[in-house]
Amino acid sequence: MDELPLDQVRTLLAVVDEGTFDAAAAALHVTPSAVSQRVKALEQRIGRVLLMRTKPVRPTESGQVVVRFARQLARLERDARADLGIADEQGPARLPIAVNADSLATWFLPALTRVPQDPSVCFELHREDESHTTALLREGQVMAAVTSSPDPVAGCTARLLGLIRYLPVASPGFAARHLTGPLARDLHDAPVIIFDRRDDLQDAFVRSLSGEGTGASRVRHYIPTSEGFCDAVAAGLGWGMVPEAQAAPLLRSGALTTLASGRPMDIPLFWQQWRLDSPALAAAADAIALVAAEALRAPA
Repeated sequence: MDELPLDQVRTLLAVVDEGTFDAAAAALHVTPSAVSQRVKALEQRIGRVLLMRTKPVRPTESGQVVVRFARQLARLERDARADLGIADEQGPARLPIAVNADSLATWFLPALTRVPQDPSVCFELHREDESHTTALLREGQVMAAVTSSPDPVAGCTARLLGLIRYLPVASPGFAARHLTGPLARDLHDAPVIIFDRRDDLQDAFVRSLSGEGTGASRVRHYIPTSEGFCDAVAAGLGWGMVPEAQAAPLLRSGALTTLASGRPMDIPLFWQQWRLDSPALAAAADAIALVAAEALRAPA
């Protein structure tokens, strides 16, 4: 095998994006039989199964590599057309980025406003936990991600953006009702707010206090939005780890109180992106790094 036929690579990408062979055929204006033949030919050429024939279809690990290559190829082609002054019938440049909810609710959107819009750039944000955003990079679904992982995904670069600080907080009324004794003991029983079932931050904080592996209480309220999470803590539904930027005004107003002064948790955030010479991606990376330096804490 000395090359990957581009029509076959683009067809594989269409099948993954559209979810079925029939939908990909409609998008490509060819027959479903032609789509199936191209995918099979590509699999035979590579010598590996690239798609799991489920509904919707899913790329295998090898398929993810080819899909990522196809997206990078499309990005390079679009940039080359822009540099040559050739009109792009597909419209503005599209930048799919994975970002965690707390960054999205605090510092990330102002960073996007600093990205030059000549030519136009359309952002497609995928909200995911910072410890899982690299999975979207690995699968080729996004071109860049804000992540807690310093280890670059294959074909990507990584750089530290800064530290996002979380404070253990609760409403004064909640603290008076539930947190009257030793904090490590009380937090084993007090209701707690959790973002989703991947969120380990509250458990990690309790373990850091107690030195044990039991974590926070089993009385858990799942609030899967950053703003809703903060509102639930302020309303007295439970305690939680709230980003410093969101907690600060509520602490000043007295709506929240800190549970353990001097015991914040700092989570490093990294920017990972495809190793690709794309002006739009480079401009976005520069703007995001600049705002992150202003909004996040610098490593000690």
